[in-house]
Amino acid sequence: MLRPTLSLANKLRFGSILSNNRMMAHQVQGCNSTINGVIENNKDWAQEMQAKNPDFFVNLAKGQSPKILWIGCSDSRMAVDVLTQTKPGDIFIHRNIANRVPSEDINALCVIEYAVKHLKVEHVVVAGHTSCGGIKAAMSTDSVGILDHWLRPVKDLYMANQSEIDALPEGERIDRLGELNVIQGVNTVSKLPVVHEAWKEGRELYVHGWMLQLHTGLLKDLDVSVSSPKQVESLYKLNAAADH
Repeated sequence: MLRPTLSLANKLRFGSILSNNRMMAHQVQGCNSTINGVIENNKDWAQEMQAKNPDFFVNLAKGQSPKILWIGCSDSRMAVDVLTQTKPGDIFIHRNIANRVPSEDINALCVIEYAVKHLKVEHVVVAGHTSCGGIKAAMSTDSVGILDHWLRPVKDLYMANQSEIDALPEGERIDRLGELNVIQGVNTVSKLPVVHEAWKEGRELYVHGWMLQLHTGLLKDLDVSVSSPKQVESLYKLNAAADH
């Protein structure tokens, strides 16, 4: 097969463009204390980990075998490794606005399939948090651009439970809808074919629903965990998953 080649003039031009881009990138980075701080913090962290365990990065590069898949919100306050005191390689993570788990979202479905089928995680955690901006937006009539489409199912969830939510004090309504959104996510995950296939194989797989309480830093278990097809309506017991 013939491969396209660059003429000498194009190579020189391409090299010049790369050189200019690198120079501009260095200039931008040099003027940005925030980004510089992140890079320096990373160097400090890598040196500290290396000092504590010389084989840490050698072992990390060999692969991953996390026991947990975390499906959470993109909110910057939900720092999973910090709030759970876990290390790189311990938790497989997927995040999006308002920690939604749409059954038609190929991104989320790919993450779940890879985690359950190939990494063979033992726990799937759907985690929301208090004072979620996405949940708040879903309860409003104000437009938030493309997010209007993404949050539409959360808005539908609010409408379906409006009497219960509106009966609460105003300061508790957003968090209650956030909890219902997590519960819906747990229900969606527990009905996925890849989850039922794992149960059919006799594997232990648990789906949990948690809420991070930002005002305390504590995780609240919503007590909606699903661990077998027995807890799923018969219509959704795909692949003839056996009851365990």
